[in-house]
Amino acid sequence: MSKKEEILYNENKNTNSQVEEEKSSENEPTAKKKNIGIEILKFLIYIVVIFLITFFILHFLGQRTRVSGSSMEATLSDGDNLIVDKLTYRFSDPERFDIIVFPHETQGEKSSFFNRTYYIKRIIGLPGETVYIDHSGNIFINGVKLEENYGLQKINNPGVAAQQVHLGENEYFVLGDNRNNSSDSRFPSVGNIDGDQITGRAWVRIYPFDKITSLTDK
Repeated sequence: MSKKEEILYNENKNTNSQVEEEKSSENEPTAKKKNIGIEILKFLIYIVVIFLITFFILHFLGQRTRVSGSSMEATLSDGDNLIVDKLTYRFSDPERFDIIVFPHETQGEKSSFFNRTYYIKRIIGLPGETVYIDHSGNIFINGVKLEENYGLQKINNPGVAAQQVHLGENEYFVLGDNRNNSSDSRFPSVGNIDGDQITGRAWVRIYPFDKITSLTDK
């Protein structure tokens, strides 16, 4: 190759290299935009997946609930944090002495998913049973005295259970463990609890940390 041809060859090579660099620099912004778009899409998908998982857990498996008030003393105290098991009752019926959670709506009160009030009480009477509380505060189920040790004190006010209460096919009679400081099935404002109303059973206390314990042991 002559010197002249070598010079022309090097010039063409430099020109082609420069054109390729210009094309590359022109494509860089497009590639960066694509990468940013993909990252944003991945992030949005991640958020949607987290939302769906959270919704599934809260709606079908369990939810965190905070105790307000003293109606379940001494088993549960004001400020205790619980995990409510919402799965078990999809496969089996509630049992006597289960601690259950159910929504309560005061007469004339408009409730929604966000401002709904939940009650926490203990199941005493099961569907089809008859509940009666005598003047001494003893609880009778189908005429047989109930042996239980959850109540803090003798029941002073049997409420509607001063007369026999007959539970329907899907009805439950509930009491707070703090019997003389509890709004429960003894009073018309609460009444018998329909099984379809029950959100779930109190499963475990997670706070305070020094009181972490299972609530399903009877």
